[in-house]
Amino acid sequence: MLQVNKDSSRWVYRWAMLVTLLTFPLIWLGGLVTTHDAGMAVPDWPGTFGYNLFLYPWSAWLYGPFDLFVEHGHRLLASLVGLLAICLCVVAYRNEKRTWVRNLCFGFLAAIISQGVLGGVRVLLDARTAAMIHGCTGPLVFAMGSFIVMACSTDWRRATQSASTKPVSRGLQRISYLLVLMSIVQLFVGAQLRHAQPTWLPPFFTSIVHTHLLMATLITLSIFGIFVLVRADHNRRVLELRLPANMLLLIVVAQVALGLATWIANYATPWVELTPWLAKYTLQGKGFWESMIVTGHQATGSLLIVFSLWMVCRVATRTNKAENAQPMINDTSIPQEKATEFVAVGGTV
Repeated sequence: MLQVNKDSSRWVYRWAMLVTLLTFPLIWLGGLVTTHDAGMAVPDWPGTFGYNLFLYPWSAWLYGPFDLFVEHGHRLLASLVGLLAICLCVVAYRNEKRTWVRNLCFGFLAAIISQGVLGGVRVLLDARTAAMIHGCTGPLVFAMGSFIVMACSTDWRRATQSASTKPVSRGLQRISYLLVLMSIVQLFVGAQLRHAQPTWLPPFFTSIVHTHLLMATLITLSIFGIFVLVRADHNRRVLELRLPANMLLLIVVAQVALGLATWIANYATPWVELTPWLAKYTLQGKGFWESMIVTGHQATGSLLIVFSLWMVCRVATRTNKAENAQPMINDTSIPQEKATEFVAVGGTV
């Protein structure tokens, strides 16, 4: 979907893609840790039961309790992602010509390290607040890596260097930026539900649920709006906008379905008489399919942020190009040389 920007190092693109692709299963594993309440399955950090992280016996890890499997696996994969991010910084420093992209790669590494430290704080202090922050910032780190991939893609180069102009409508610009913001807000609201405390009063829990549903509705409507706007008369010439719009629509449909399934997996359904096939459903908070559904809903939320950011990148690069290419004088009824003289003496055209 994204091709290599030939003006940048091919290796920067490839390393960024590799790190980013591995970050998504890392988010999924982190979600399983939360779903199974396995954050304290390994009570020490950075080691594992007194062992060096990388020297812990494989047999004890693979054949031990599932909580230990997901928590230690989460740490191992996070260490691999951090190591590959260091390699990305080295490659970017040696090959990437754009200073801001190099700095972004180093910022990406710093964000990954901060995530690791935050995970360690969660274990050492046994703090659920740290776990909630850790779960919120993970998708943002994933989005940061995805942005590096987008900045090194062929589409970015074509949009910023092409002489032709295909401006997008103001409405599409605004709704795209708003979608990213709402997706991030929804991430934090969803984290509140994931880490709901038994001490919460029912009205407070209800308010969080209603906020989550309201944000989900606004996000869904915004994506449908984007899907329509990219095919409107003013934007239909920009064919590059259709792929991210289509992917956003698929993601939000999957997310809504997973959200409904998550509610049933956690709380069953209040209208059993209308759905007799669910009347015999037994809640299993840590059942296999229930865990996959709940964790999938969380992980798909991070994909929603990334695809929203992809849409913004496609819109913003073409908007900036179009605005920079706008002629300084638009009134063709005034000859160019007369208009220049008129502006020189303080007039406006």
